[in-house]
Amino acid sequence: MPTWRKLATRMGLDAATADALERLCEVLVPGSARVGSAAYVEALIERMPDGPREGAIAAVAALGELARGGAGALAERAATPDFQMLRALAIEAYYSDYLAPGRDGPGAWEEIDFRPPGTAALRKDFSFLGLGG
Repeated sequence: MPTWRKLATRMGLDAATADALERLCEVLVPGSARVGSAAYVEALIERMPDGPREGAIAAVAALGELARGGAGALAERAATPDFQMLRALAIEAYYSDYLAPGRDGPGAWEEIDFRPPGTAALRKDFSFLGLGG
């Protein structure tokens, strides 16, 4: 079982929702599956207040199912608040240069050749996610 799936199970996602989240992140931001963006997004969802968290999980289930058909299948939902929220979370996860525990990289910054001065000395801290690693 991949490390991210163990984390998702620990945090309460069932297997179908975890699969939907991983699929959705990859369709919204290609490369997300490789770096484990779904673990980041799931950790943020788990920290939401009850109502928004339940809504986010329902959105993941619905949109994740549509994502089986690729980006085109999601097009009609692109203007919805659920889509916009999950897209923003997937973008944040990937472009923050997050690597899920057990992922070796490279991270997004290396992949997109993002190397402005000062980033070499930057120490990213994702401990707020509570995922270890």
